[in-house]
This record gives sequence, C-alpha cells and structure tokens, in this order.
Amino acid sequence: MSVEFSKEKLNKVAEIISRYPQGKQKSALLPVLHMAQDEFGGWLDVPVMDYVASLLSIEPIEVYEVASFYSMYNLKPVGKYLFEVCQTGPCMLNGSDNIIDYIKQKLNIGVGETTADGMFTLKTVECLGACGYAPMMQLGKFYREHLTKEKVDAIIEECRSKAN
Repeated sequence: MSVEFSKEKLNKVAEIISRYPQGKQKSALLPVLHMAQDEFGGWLDVPVMDYVASLLSIEPIEVYEVASFYSMYNLKPVGKYLFEVCQTGPCMLNGSDNIIDYIKQKLNIGVGETTADGMFTLKTVECLGACGYAPMMQLGKFYREHLTKEKVDAIIEECRSKAN
C-alpha cells in the first residue's frame, strides 16, 4: 500500500494548514490524522504517521504522542464495525461493565480485539459526552444509547445485515 494522499486530499491538507498562523502547522495535526486514518484502512501505522509528520514538517514522535493519547485514533487494525463503549462514571453506574462483558461473550473477543472474521472490534473509551443516555457507545459517527443486551443483539444483527 502506498502511503500518499491524492492531489485532492493534499489540497485539503494545505487548506487545513492555512487555517493556522505560519509556522504553526502542527495545529492541523488532529484533522490530518483523521484524514489519514480514513484514507489508509481505518488505523494509523508507523509509515502513515511518518507521512503525516512529513506533511506537517514536524518530528514523527510528535505525531506518535498525539495518536497514542487520543482514543479516536486506532494504532492497530480494527474491524469493519468498531464498538467504542464508554466506561466512565455515569455509564459504569448504569451498567456499561455488563454491556462490555456481554459484547465480549457474544462476539468471543476481549477489549481491544477484533473478531476472526474482521467484522467487529471492541474498544473501551473515556467519556463520550452523552452521560444522560448511559450506558452508551459510539458506532462510527453515531451514538447508540441506553444500551441493553437486547439492543446490543439488534446492533450486531444490523451490522451483519449491512455487511452482506
């Protein structure tokens, strides 16, 4: 796999960098990492992070630090469907531990693992800012709220049906 953005994506990177004062191109790191993750398979391996560093004229370690800090960046391959279950206070008080355990049992994977068919990855994350809807998870760009075992079953079936 070649680690290089298309001309169109490079123009978008230049537009993002232009939003910041000259010499402050590192400020564009988060959106450029999102672009790279979307473009190169849903995760950021070292060559991709090195490429982002070169685009922003910063040291690779500066990219690694940021990518490893935020849970929204994946540093290893993930499944087609990424279940990011909130595990902080309000969600935990409302049963997120039970939901996490249920997903682990249902999909036969642990936290941070992907199913053998490459379909699902389970990840625990810190607060997603929807405490009133606990327990909840993010699935792609959408929140799934007030989770129950039955709702988890329906979500898994929905994902499987979309994949076929």
